[in-house]
Amino acid sequence: MAEPFLIGEAMTGGYGPVDILHSCTIAVEKGEIAVIVGPNGAGKSTAMKAVFGMLNLRQGAVRLGGEDITKLSPQARVRKGMGFVPQTSNIFTSMTVEENLEMGAFIRSDDTIAQTMEQVYDLFPILREKRHQPAGQLSGGQRQQVAVGRALMTQPRVLMLDEPTAGVSPIVMDELFDRIIEIARTGISILMVEQNARQALEIADKGYVLVQGSNRFTDTGKALLADPEVRKSFLGG
Repeated sequence: MAEPFLIGEAMTGGYGPVDILHSCTIAVEKGEIAVIVGPNGAGKSTAMKAVFGMLNLRQGAVRLGGEDITKLSPQARVRKGMGFVPQTSNIFTSMTVEENLEMGAFIRSDDTIAQTMEQVYDLFPILREKRHQPAGQLSGGQRQQVAVGRALMTQPRVLMLDEPTAGVSPIVMDELFDRIIEIARTGISILMVEQNARQALEIADKGYVLVQGSNRFTDTGKALLADPEVRKSFLGG
């Protein structure tokens, strides 16, 4: 069988001497949405950071498009086509919306940057309307749109989102999820950590339930939603 487009395979590691991940495997296919869910402290964000190169693995490997990128820095992974949106501190609050998006294109030297920005504005029309406004004046949901838009400006092959709907209203959450589906339809792989597990699994092609840094359940989003044990333990029945 062909290997997934992006895979963090049998990852063991953490911060300093303490391992948080224990032989954890996370993968996503091209143009698909993979969601990591689980209880607080399960290692969800740590798994995401490990795939992006923000902590050293003691064991395991990360491969993108068949290439071993385990030893690459996060900056080098961005150049390979990985975009990462952290949960907090993910925009430049004093810069305008447009300046934030321009910052996302810093690694590019081609002449289609304006075209990519138009695509971001088409995806998030409110950003076009507020493009000259300081990003710090926007609502929480709009800030998340800026952060995702800036990551898209790098023209990633994989977009990684750490808790994209944290602190936003249910309506805004639904809108963000709709946009995430649209992004995946363009062929970009989405790897996402999400607290709103039920809603996230509804849009997921693949779901990973982590417990104490290990894979407890791995299946399609639909299958996990239908699994009685997953529902009882992680989805509130």
